[in-house]
Amino acid sequence: MDALLPCLALLGFLAAVPGFFTWLARRIRRRGTAGGGMSGALAAYEEAFRATSHASHYEIRAQGERKAPTGSPDGWRRRRRGKA
Repeated sequence: MDALLPCLALLGFLAAVPGFFTWLARRIRRRGTAGGGMSGALAAYEEAFRATSHASHYEIRAQGERKAPTGSPDGWRRRRRGKA
């Protein structure tokens, strides 16, 4: 049993670190207190461990920075039904 104690301590530590960063990310996003450095650190963490949320983060930022609405891909505006 004494030989397993260091292994269990290491596994507990390795499980606690990602859990802490996940909790920290949720708290910062909820409170809106993420500065430039913390936002960058969290983006790097998401890029490494959660690739789909990282891609979604960039898409949401691009949508927020977009000033004019984009047009239709075919270039035509569609008419509403009932209007000539």
